[in-house]
Amino acid sequence: MVINKAINPRFESFLADWDYTTYLLLGGYGSSKSYHIALKIVLKCLEEKRKVLVIREVYETIRESCFDLFCEILEDMNLLAQGSSRGKNRQKVVFKTSPLQLHFPNGSKVIFKGMDKPAKLKSINGVSIVWIEECSEVKYNGYKELLGRIRNPYLTLHFILSTNPVGEENWVFKHFFIDNIEDRLTLDPERLYARKTVVKKGVYYHHSLPDDNYFLPKSYLRTLDEMAEYDPDLHRVARLGRFGANGIKVLPQISKMSHKEVMKSVSMIPEKYRFNGMDFGFETSYNAIVRLAVDDEEKILYVYWEYYKNKRTDDVTAVDIAPLKGIHIIADNEDPKAIRFYQLSGFKMTGCRKFAGSRLANTRKIKRFRKIYVSDNCPNTWRELKDLTYKKDSKGELVYDDFSTDPHTFSAMWYGLDNYEVANIKQIPRNSRKGA
Repeated sequence: MVINKAINPRFESFLADWDYTTYLLLGGYGSSKSYHIALKIVLKCLEEKRKVLVIREVYETIRESCFDLFCEILEDMNLLAQGSSRGKNRQKVVFKTSPLQLHFPNGSKVIFKGMDKPAKLKSINGVSIVWIEECSEVKYNGYKELLGRIRNPYLTLHFILSTNPVGEENWVFKHFFIDNIEDRLTLDPERLYARKTVVKKGVYYHHSLPDDNYFLPKSYLRTLDEMAEYDPDLHRVARLGRFGANGIKVLPQISKMSHKEVMKSVSMIPEKYRFNGMDFGFETSYNAIVRLAVDDEEKILYVYWEYYKNKRTDDVTAVDIAPLKGIHIIADNEDPKAIRFYQLSGFKMTGCRKFAGSRLANTRKIKRFRKIYVSDNCPNTWRELKDLTYKKDSKGELVYDDFSTDPHTFSAMWYGLDNYEVANIKQIPRNSRKGA
């Protein structure tokens, strides 16, 4: 079958490539990544008999997104049957709406499911291609379950994931860009942005921008460009297709600084304004220790040292942090047994104060610093805090004492600063009697 179809050149190589098991497509709004994924799957289903599973987190969103996209492509190719039965259209693709499915003349089938109804995934057999649209919205456990469930003894398996970049706390970034064992980047996103296509450890990474879609109206591009003025975070995601904060930042005043420059400033700060905090963790959370220094006059906070490891028992951690013996460490008071162990091991460790509303009070305390500088020797502190955003409740309202991720270094900073108070600007007296 000869098919003539207009495509965007940015996706030409991707359409023909089936050499890899996993494909991750990231990009800005309107870059046409979803369109070309659907086209890629259609072409494969026409070429050979395949069973394809298309997934979104919420089933109700599939019909007006992925399903309609397939129908549009097939109709444009004059391959979509009119109605839900073949009849005279034996060489065309038939659609069914209950459940949502596409049936090809050669026996290929595309089925559409939502992760919000996991029970219906258990009965699926013979799938060899999976497309997870808006994969950042799917839970990581759901993704891992799909990896274990999908198998086909006769055909190659392919997982295609697509999303607009979101915050680095999302599992997509952590799974595909970070080595969680060694806590380091396996692929620098900047490299992907520059090269556009990268293959790393058997994963095919593809980055696209709205500019790559030659069929996008100029007015749409202008709308995206205007976001830079009123919503720079959304502009970064929608226009530039880059990872970063996707919400209201908790610490907009935070910056990274070279360790040499940080220590130059810290060396000028009296010992009474140096603090140390520890948050306990083990399996999925972390033992996090940060060393802090406060420029009390300028209200500048420096983070100049960190310890960040998990799956370590207290005796092993005590050996790791032995050089900290003799300095005062304030730790999470919810583990008095651990605090007592460190005390008996020669550490000057005490528990923090906690009270109703202390999470909010501690967050506000740190927000009052004019500047927060993180040494480039503290990569985990920087990673956790640079794009930390507030969580939203079920009504979409910001929760000011809860966050988009569980930032262990932030908790350690709370505890370390337990005995220090930043001046509250609301409490500073006015200069004139009229309060002007």
